[in-house]
This record gives sequence, C-alpha cells and structure tokens, in this order.
Amino acid sequence: MRVHKKETPYNCEFFNKGTSEKGHILMDMRVHTKEKSYSCDICNKTFSRKAHVVSHMKVHTKEKPYNCDICNKAFATKSDLIRHIIIHTKEKPYRCDICNKAFSQKTSLVNHIRLHTKEKPYSCDICKKAFSRKDKLVSHMREHTKDTL
Repeated sequence: MRVHKKETPYNCEFFNKGTSEKGHILMDMRVHTKEKSYSCDICNKTFSRKAHVVSHMKVHTKEKPYNCDICNKAFATKSDLIRHIIIHTKEKPYRCDICNKAFSQKTSLVNHIRLHTKEKPYSCDICKKAFSRKDKLVSHMREHTKDTL
C-alpha cells in the first residue's frame, strides 16, 4: 500500500532519497559501505547483491541467453546486450566535459578522462608501474609472467 500512497518511511542516510521498502534501504547501504556479503562458490568473487551472483554465474556456465538481433552476437546479461547495441546505432551518449569528445561506452569515457587528469589507478604489485586502464595492467602482468618462465 505504501507504494500506491507514495509513502517513503525508509531514508538513505547518504542521499536525500526515500523508499517504501526497508529491504531497498538495506541494499542501498551495502553499496555505500561497500559491503559484499554474497560470494561465488566457484571463484569466490564477492558481490553486494544476490542477484549479481546469479548473473555472474553465467561467466562460469558460459550461458549467453541474450542475442543481438542485428549481428546475432550472444551475451550473458541483458545490460551487456544493451551496451552492445549502441555499436550498431553509432550512438555516442557519453561526452567528455573537458574536450567534448563523444563515446559509445561509459567505460571508454572514464578511460579517456584519465588522459586529461593523468590518473593511473591500476598499479603493478611487482614493479609498481601504474596504468590508467586495467587492460594495460593485465597486459603488463603477462610480461612479468613471461620473465619467470
């Protein structure tokens, strides 16, 4: 009934946001506190929501139930499919506030902004070299692995 009456007795202490469901606030708090009380039984990766574990399991099962109607490429999650479809539409909804360059993917914009800020959040545990992109660190780590073979 609270939903229909637009009652929001449960409030987030971090944002001026309310909800009619106590469970929603509990989930919201896990995001703010970075609490990850759910984990994958296979790889032990942790998550803040049970639904995220269920979605993650598709990585292990190789299940890809979402298909692109344009190129028939398959995806494990609906959000991955939606993100992919932007490639076909050539839409670029993410724009850099600094140089106005546009991107089709949010992660591409985040990586691009690091060029302006010189931020390098990914660093090698072995040699301490820092990178602006995670894939560059992964590639770098392979070089260390080659050196030990």
